[in-house]
Amino acid sequence: MLDAFREIVLVDFEFETDHGDRPKPLCMVAKEVRSGRVWRLWRGEFGPAPPYPTDASTLFIAFYASADIGCHLALNWPVPLRVLDLYVEFRRQTNKLKPVSGNGLTGALVHFGLPLPLSDKDFMRAMILGGGPWDENQRRRILDYCTEDVAALARLLPAMLPKISLGHALLRGRYMTAAARMEWAGVPIDTAMLARLRHHWLGIQDTLIEAVDRDYGVYDGRSFKADRFSRWLSLNGIPWPRHVSGALDLNDKVFKEQAKIYQIITPLRELRSSMSKLKLHDLTVGRDGRNRTVLWAFKSSTGRNQPSSSRFVFGPAVWIRGLIKPPPGYAVCYVDWSSQELGIAAAESGDTNLQTAYLSGNPYLGFAKQAGAAPPEATKKTHGALHELYKAVVLGVGYGMGSRGLAGRLDQPPIVAANLLAQHRQVYRRFWQWSDAVVDQAVLTGTLDTVFGWTVHVGADFNPRSLRNFPMQGNGAEMLRLACCLATERGVEVCAPVHDALLICSPFDRIHADIATTRAAMAEASRVVLDGFELRTDVHMVPWPRRYMDERGRRMWDTVMSLIDAADRERATA
Repeated sequence: MLDAFREIVLVDFEFETDHGDRPKPLCMVAKEVRSGRVWRLWRGEFGPAPPYPTDASTLFIAFYASADIGCHLALNWPVPLRVLDLYVEFRRQTNKLKPVSGNGLTGALVHFGLPLPLSDKDFMRAMILGGGPWDENQRRRILDYCTEDVAALARLLPAMLPKISLGHALLRGRYMTAAARMEWAGVPIDTAMLARLRHHWLGIQDTLIEAVDRDYGVYDGRSFKADRFSRWLSLNGIPWPRHVSGALDLNDKVFKEQAKIYQIITPLRELRSSMSKLKLHDLTVGRDGRNRTVLWAFKSSTGRNQPSSSRFVFGPAVWIRGLIKPPPGYAVCYVDWSSQELGIAAAESGDTNLQTAYLSGNPYLGFAKQAGAAPPEATKKTHGALHELYKAVVLGVGYGMGSRGLAGRLDQPPIVAANLLAQHRQVYRRFWQWSDAVVDQAVLTGTLDTVFGWTVHVGADFNPRSLRNFPMQGNGAEMLRLACCLATERGVEVCAPVHDALLICSPFDRIHADIATTRAAMAEASRVVLDGFELRTDVHMVPWPRRYMDERGRRMWDTVMSLIDAADRERATA
């Protein structure tokens, strides 16, 4: 399998990282497998280029390679063109099987019954992250620790190789290079505003609850009251999912899903999320004003990135994204696929009706028209209520919702919901045949795979809704990764991947060209993943001095800013 490569190099870096800053390489150990040659380099010994080749004739092997490639970027070394990441491949081979010792290097060694490194990993990491200076003995111990990890890679490679599909694995390794570039770039942050937010946050929370709750009346102090919320829902005619016991389901995921349909819910959802999850001091912003954190590629079972929700600016409440602001002379642009998951379902299932609805630009009214519930000339403006009704059905199907759940969402009798779902099954018969077949295949074979071979293993406690949704989520992740590869390789500064979108940053004189490059990369990625079917993209460009704003969080942002301004005025006059 590896005969095509002239050299096979196992690599491990140790590096320092400050809060949101770029990595500072401390040492590196590398070993060429065939010759047995070993390089042990300490800071100050790195030189202008790596001691091993990085062209297509060399296979670069690491464990979570974006960290090591980030050190290449820090040293201004060329990045390797062919990357095999054993962390990613271990995640793939054990996805949903829950390895007994976790997904790290130690966990992989334990899984395959291989000898473990002798060094105390926690102690050594503490020594490295504690900062120098290190004496000669400490330097030797750190280099020995690094050498042990390279030796562990050498043991792990032959154990894993029989189950590695090299072509797909190299594509995943290619993404780890893109991830390193995106982590290197980071997201530009308005640091002055972040400082103001951190200073005032604790002091304005009670006032913030009061300000937002004026429209809802569901809080008692800082306590959210379910009975009050139930009355508010009834007064506003908004159905809500409930548990079997009849109690409202107040999970944040439910709030998120409901807010997509009923925008009036959004400020309340933002408030609850902010009160329970927001830790502004955890947001990692480097000295250059860029938010950086490990993207944790492939950590999700669907293969999606899973960065820390508290450290990543796209992780906490949506209104916090207002902190994103391009530097002077630059613009940021958020480019996202339009209805990505629905488009994937249409293409993968081969359902021509669903494809037609997607390509119409409004799949919700498209469904209503195909079901005979709306005339051909109907628009969202002329048939708004019908649009929202059929939107709820389409989104509900995407979430795997049955008639009971949909009835609760629509506040309609179960028979009405069942009729709407029957319409969906009738209009999109091919989609449902395919979706049922996905579940059957998963149960019969015990696995599901994306187009590029990312695997999820199906255990006895499988969730049929998750299995139905896996092709959309998993192939959506494949699409995003390929788009990130194409865009970064074509010179675009991609600051972050965000589920179904890319955030880019460019100087004014290049932003429109970079937007075109990014959209072309995303269109190409969709065609490759979906066998020629192309998904649309939408663009939201924000030039300096404006700030990025997710419309779902604008009201909350404005409320918070007004409270901070008032607090500053009060302090100035005190």
